[in-house]
Amino acid sequence: MNKIVLLGLIALTSPALAESQQDVLAATLLPGWQMASGHYMAGLDMTLAPQWKTYWRAPGETGIPPQFDWTGSQNVAAIRLHWPTPQVFTLNGMTSIGYHDALLLPVEVTPTDPTKPVALHLQMQLGICKDICLPAALDLTQPLGGISDARIVAALQQGPIPAAKAGLSQITCKITPIADGLHLSAQIKLPAQGAPETVVFETADKTVWVAGATTTRDGRILTAATDFVPANGAPFALQRSGITVTIIGQTHSVEITGCPAP
Repeated sequence: MNKIVLLGLIALTSPALAESQQDVLAATLLPGWQMASGHYMAGLDMTLAPQWKTYWRAPGETGIPPQFDWTGSQNVAAIRLHWPTPQVFTLNGMTSIGYHDALLLPVEVTPTDPTKPVALHLQMQLGICKDICLPAALDLTQPLGGISDARIVAALQQGPIPAAKAGLSQITCKITPIADGLHLSAQIKLPAQGAPETVVFETADKTVWVAGATTTRDGRILTAATDFVPANGAPFALQRSGITVTIIGQTHSVEITGCPAP
């Protein structure tokens, strides 16, 4: 049976106003169904109290990155998360990226043996925020398999639009060393995706800190720049094929893999 590991209370301005994870978050794993490929499509269903939010995989300057541990799952060779397009929140000039009120995150599971039963075990650390932020922890178990779930299908449809479909004609990235890492400037030939546009850079190496990107647009040309700072604070070899660029527009997002040299 699914269960949520509850954390201790975190005080607000008064102990009487303290709230717990149980007050503001409910979560379950949805069993999903087995697809023709032999993979399973399951889902992580999180419901938050009104106006509470949680964070995308790249949570922005003030967000809290979620951490997933699938250890203990049965007959699982690989897991791929299909993130719906997130929202960008701005407070006091700082941005965070995530979801308010609810998140249904599709989870694609590749079984080791498609003919045998599959079960997920998820231990997750995440942040949930409103006027305060609470650290939250989930401990969920779910056998997989059933009929197609319309909620998961709808969440899959809210994912990023393929770059070619969005009208991308070219992307190039100029990379220069800085004192504590690398500076990247990308020129993206892409029609406007609905203002405001937020550009997010990610690297294959998740230990590298990535600054919030500055962006400008001139017609079909979107220019975005960021800094990459590794743990040792020095220039390093950046794998261009491991860069993911996401453009979050007004109603949808576009995801681009790789950032070749000009």
